[in-house]
Amino acid sequence: MPRTATHRVPHILLAYWIIKIASTTLGETGADMFSMSLGLGYGNASLAFLAVFVVLLGVKLALGRYTPLSYWAVFTASAILGTVISDFLDRSLALGYAAGSALLTGLLLVTLAVWYIKERSLSVERIENAGAELFYWLAFLIANTLGTAAGDFLSDDLGIGFMYSAALIAGLLALTALGHYFTKISSVFLFWVAFVLTRPFGATFGDLLTKPLDHGGLNLGTYGASAFFAVLMAIALWREARVEAAKSLAVA
Repeated sequence: MPRTATHRVPHILLAYWIIKIASTTLGETGADMFSMSLGLGYGNASLAFLAVFVVLLGVKLALGRYTPLSYWAVFTASAILGTVISDFLDRSLALGYAAGSALLTGLLLVTLAVWYIKERSLSVERIENAGAELFYWLAFLIANTLGTAAGDFLSDDLGIGFMYSAALIAGLLALTALGHYFTKISSVFLFWVAFVLTRPFGATFGDLLTKPLDHGGLNLGTYGASAFFAVLMAIALWREARVEAAKSLAVA
């Protein structure tokens, strides 16, 4: 289906999921870099990245259309913000990973319900007005926060560890993909399952890279891991921008 001038979000293709996983992993390592390595703390980091998220979202809404740079800038900000909010709820406020995950699950379901009531659709590919896009990004922010809490619940509270948590979530993602291609399960439902699952996959993979050896990680550090995924994101965005430019020329 050709993209219209008012189309605000990308189509959900394989490239989308690859960039999303890179972005969510950067969200984990980047959040830890600012809140822990640089000593901002979870509260201050939450406020700082809330401001960044709001500014970038305002720019994205003002554009009124999809561009790879504006879209993934907002998305990466939501990934980092979701991580520090989750850590603030679970650690600073001592809510705990299980209770935090339950609270965020309920909040996501309420957001999706209100979104559907207001827009009569939960489509994540056809977002054609600012109101629908606000619900879109709010749901994404909550889902990113939920994914962080769920990943920490698996690796820490259940004691599975980072490597096995990432392997478990990868298996669940594979089952979700099979459900999409070989069953009649709602594609909207499967999208949100995959969206939430890719967040803890990125989080646990990021933790696996950055945490000390005695905590089950590879001790690569937040700076190096964040730089690696930032470069990976830049390459992916460069490719996506070229694809979008080619589409624009074809339409013209």
